[in-house]
Amino acid sequence: MNNPKEQELESRRQKTRLASTNVIRFAPAAAMGAGAWAWWVAEGSLRVAVSLVLLGMIIYVVYVEVIMKRFQHTSLSQALTDHTLTGASVNTSLKHVYNHVPVPILFLRRDGFVIGANTSFYEETQFDDTALSVGQWIDERYKAKLSNALSEALDGSEVQLELLGYHNQGFPQDWIAHIARLPDCVYPNPSLDHPLFSVCLQDASPDRHMAERIRYMSYYDDMTGLPNRRMFMQRLEEALNMAANASFTIVVMYMDLDRFKRINDTFGTDFGDMLLMQCAERLLRSMTDNDVVARMEGDEFACFLTYIESEQEMHERVRQCLAVMEEPFYLNDIPVHVTMSIGVTIIDKSQYHAKAGMAIKQADLALSRVKEQGKNGYLFYTSEMNDRPLERITLENDMRIALTKEEFELFYQPQVDMNSQQIVGVEALVRWNHPERGLISPGDFIPLAEENGFIVALGTWVMEEACRQNMKWQNIGLPPIPVSVNLSVRQFEMKNLAETVRDVLIRTGLEPRYLDLEITESMTLDVSRASHILKKLKDMGVAISIDDFGTGYSSLHYLKNFPIHRLKIDRSFVRDLEHDPNDAAIVSAIIALGHNMNMQVIAEGVETEEQLLFLQKHRCDEIQGYYFSPPLSCQRFEELFRRHCKQEVTQM
Repeated sequence: MNNPKEQELESRRQKTRLASTNVIRFAPAAAMGAGAWAWWVAEGSLRVAVSLVLLGMIIYVVYVEVIMKRFQHTSLSQALTDHTLTGASVNTSLKHVYNHVPVPILFLRRDGFVIGANTSFYEETQFDDTALSVGQWIDERYKAKLSNALSEALDGSEVQLELLGYHNQGFPQDWIAHIARLPDCVYPNPSLDHPLFSVCLQDASPDRHMAERIRYMSYYDDMTGLPNRRMFMQRLEEALNMAANASFTIVVMYMDLDRFKRINDTFGTDFGDMLLMQCAERLLRSMTDNDVVARMEGDEFACFLTYIESEQEMHERVRQCLAVMEEPFYLNDIPVHVTMSIGVTIIDKSQYHAKAGMAIKQADLALSRVKEQGKNGYLFYTSEMNDRPLERITLENDMRIALTKEEFELFYQPQVDMNSQQIVGVEALVRWNHPERGLISPGDFIPLAEENGFIVALGTWVMEEACRQNMKWQNIGLPPIPVSVNLSVRQFEMKNLAETVRDVLIRTGLEPRYLDLEITESMTLDVSRASHILKKLKDMGVAISIDDFGTGYSSLHYLKNFPIHRLKIDRSFVRDLEHDPNDAAIVSAIIALGHNMNMQVIAEGVETEEQLLFLQKHRCDEIQGYYFSPPLSCQRFEELFRRHCKQEVTQM
């Protein structure tokens, strides 16, 4: 080797071997780069074929590395220093490549034992790599087919097989499996009894992801992520069938956010959607693993509770759903308090034959009654509620006919001056003389008229009839007094309210100062718009009163911004002022507030002498109630008014 020529010759041999080695090593790498580009542009079966070619190249590169290291007198055991692929003895570099192949790959032994899988497999199936078996992943009917395919692939040929697998969440996944035996050199201690196989999975349906998206949209609410009505009804039907066999109680709740439209109108629909998502999250936190909660539509949610063991637990769970709404929601950094109404129905052993649709209907009927009774609460369904919807529909139809048939009648309740005990005003109250049901109370038909919009036509009729009758009394010589008429929210929302009032006064000939319009203090009004309308009415000469003062949330706000003439203390405060110091304090405070703001104060619902004396002591201006007179028909009020006028003349 000391001969210069021999050294040069040996140097050339080493360079040749090095060049050959580099060609052997890097030519496949270049081919793999080209193959990766081909995989990216390929689709369907072509993509799977390219993936298999890439896998073969990867195995070849690893094999070459092993051979090269053997030529360099490096043991295979030293090359395989880290051969853990979820419990499998595979080279670390090979594992790294497998995990970056964008095709699900599963590694099996001949006996079906799972050695491991690549990252794409776990992403597609959502299985945990610490607990995976063929029995978990594959449908029972395909286990024998897989075993036969592994046997066919023993000779090194590729076997294609259709398989039905399962996602970790339980829904099926159709696959085309490409099975191939791996060379023994890629794992140590090869055994003829347990050769290693790769199972490359191809989506049997190229549009599966789109199908899964469509399935999700069909069964889940896209905004809140909760199950939708379709999913809820299916789950409830399944639960009812289970309850019939296992004998447990199911509680179905139908929930509705109170005054959600006001949120949308104030903040916009985007913030309304944010509120719904926050509500869904709170409701979900109050559920157990056995319960199901869903968004049915709009601001309506439903849930059913299973394995309820006692009536006390039932009430506690329902109250818990109400309690999660107590904390304010923050919309645009503004705290917003939202309440909820809940209708509840119980499905026990006597009703296991009930269908999901019937259960929801019963809960919805109970919810409607909660809404009618003031919202922010819950009621349990009773059989008597079944007749309510039909009764309401019939009543609504009869109501519209009643106006044309002149079945409505005005009753009049006098308003009396506290000092002179003389009638100084009158309130017009509508009654309905139904041809079959007799006299119907306003509490039975006014809420329905408010709901369906009929209150606008009815309210206009009441105003015109009251003005016409007042003018008639003046024409026959009775002293002129103002007549009070209630305005509903629907009427106040009319764009032409001031024009409507002006037309009524013109048609009846009544002077504006003898009309007093009462707005309920609990109304939710747009302050700027309401101020503009009320100012127009005041400029006309019409007086404005706040009815039921003290029962709402915007009293002082209204007093500050609206041209108010008079306050009416709600009867709920007057009723108990003799026994409840708090009510007495509230009444005296309202009287003082009204006088300090140069407003008249009238107390309604006065029924006893003790109440009268208390109001006199605190200088209330007027009273209205059964102590002086109940609401009277037109004729009877006229007679009462005449008697008081004569007494006044006699006293003079």
